[in-house]
Amino acid sequence: MFVDSGQLFLSLYVDDILITGPSLCAIQEVKDYLHDLFTIKDLGDARYFLGLEIACNPSVTYVAQTKYVIDIVKDTKLLHSKSVSTPFPQGLKLSADSGAKLEHPNAYRRLVGRLLYLSFTRPDISHCVQELSQFLNHPCKDHWVAALHVVKYLKGCPSKGIFLPFDNDFVLTAYCDEDWASCTDSRRSRTRFCIFLGSALVS
Repeated sequence: MFVDSGQLFLSLYVDDILITGPSLCAIQEVKDYLHDLFTIKDLGDARYFLGLEIACNPSVTYVAQTKYVIDIVKDTKLLHSKSVSTPFPQGLKLSADSGAKLEHPNAYRRLVGRLLYLSFTRPDISHCVQELSQFLNHPCKDHWVAALHVVKYLKGCPSKGIFLPFDNDFVLTAYCDEDWASCTDSRRSRTRFCIFLGSALVS
């Protein structure tokens, strides 16, 4: 959406709207316009939106999903389990036939779906969650154990998130690494990457 002072961005989900842009006056104009049309309730600065916890101070914006992580840990009944220090066990190689097929695959699919949503603010788990998502059609016991390992890792650091400093030069820097022919099922290569916006890891 374009206004006289530049671009505004509206994120809409059912009846929740998040508005952002460079001009507070323009944001207020849009709020007033929407209020005239629909009678909206203005909750002020964003603090919580669709599971995203947003905190700002004069130097940084911090986005996390701490409550969402804790809910995942509770739902998998790992609240009293020992946490681990890495998202995946070192050297773990999963394949389509890693152990016996799960009797109740929907539990695996639901957990991986929740982890995929979480990886928006947790780039540290995105690689292993993408790997787990390759086995949604026919998950095996080893895939389930690996998914629970991710949850045990999250248990040890539930409040990690993305830090976006205000003094950002907005330069995108990307690094990638090719793992040649490492997929045990297809013998194809796998690529890992990370992208920084200034000094902030965003993907």
